[in-house]
Amino acid sequence: MTSTSTRLGELVDRFGGQLIGSPDIAVIGIAPLSDANPDQITFLSNSKLRQQAAHTKAAALILTEADYEQIASDYQGACIVAANPYVYFARAAQYFAALTAIEPECGVHPSAWVSPHAVIAATASIGPHVSIDAESVIGEGVVIKAGSVIGRGVVIGDHSLIHANVSIYDYCQIGQTAIIHSGAVIGADGFGFANERGQWIKIPQTGRVLIGNDVEIGANTSIDRGALADTIIEDGVKLDNQIQIGHNCHIGAHTAMAGCVGVAGSAKIGKHCTFGGAAMVLGHLTIVDNVHISSASMVSRSILEPGQYTGFYPLAKNADWEKTAAIVRNLSGMREKLRVLEKTIKTLTEKSS
Repeated sequence: MTSTSTRLGELVDRFGGQLIGSPDIAVIGIAPLSDANPDQITFLSNSKLRQQAAHTKAAALILTEADYEQIASDYQGACIVAANPYVYFARAAQYFAALTAIEPECGVHPSAWVSPHAVIAATASIGPHVSIDAESVIGEGVVIKAGSVIGRGVVIGDHSLIHANVSIYDYCQIGQTAIIHSGAVIGADGFGFANERGQWIKIPQTGRVLIGNDVEIGANTSIDRGALADTIIEDGVKLDNQIQIGHNCHIGAHTAMAGCVGVAGSAKIGKHCTFGGAAMVLGHLTIVDNVHISSASMVSRSILEPGQYTGFYPLAKNADWEKTAAIVRNLSGMREKLRVLEKTIKTLTEKSS
């Protein structure tokens, strides 16, 4: 057994579940059904893959009781029966990753610049060419990787991870155990301008961005600071890559957004919502808790009832799409013609009776 291997019994002791098989079987990691080796564990979260799972080479399989009953006669390996195999996989994957992770060195790299008026916890790790301005407070166990720029008065909570080349503007706050990926920009000016006879007059953006605990922000995602009040990202929010959050938005706890979502300024989004890739939300709208927006949908009005919402035409051949678009453009005229026909039929019917 290598130093990074784990017995199945240890996994069950740590994460629960019912072990069917020897607790002394050692595994070194977790892998997909098709790629798993005899020294790895895998998982079945989609019942359509039962046949593949029954013949996996993995040492052990995480699955539900219903799936186990279906493949038990064919599958020869050990099993961990769990209520939610996908969540079990996620926690096991975190555990295996931690076993091989290289701990960052505490302290400030010689090439970094840290203002003498900043406060850096002794257990923090400040990488090469990082810049940290005055009044900033960097918490215990925080890791800031190469080239990141931390503005004046920024607060970063304990055990957060700031990847390379992140920019956090003045007076923004990041909660504990946050992860911010490379290229993200937190606190840039919101898009605020007043028009005076065709010329744009800039409105100073004096609010902040306040980010809660356990938030993850993807690469090249931008979150604008508020114009007067703050932009707020609550606890547990997960933002994918290349997302734009406009000024004064409020994103509720544990909401998740896939890549390229755009949210215009002053939108208020509830808790436990999901947004598929490239979905768009217009400004000043309200979306209640537990709303789920399909990919590429345009939210142009407030949503005040939980549920799944979709706002796009199904994919079609271009020629068919053009015909449909032409019909849609002519719907108003067609409606008027139908009304005339209905009146004519009603008149003729009344005369005949």
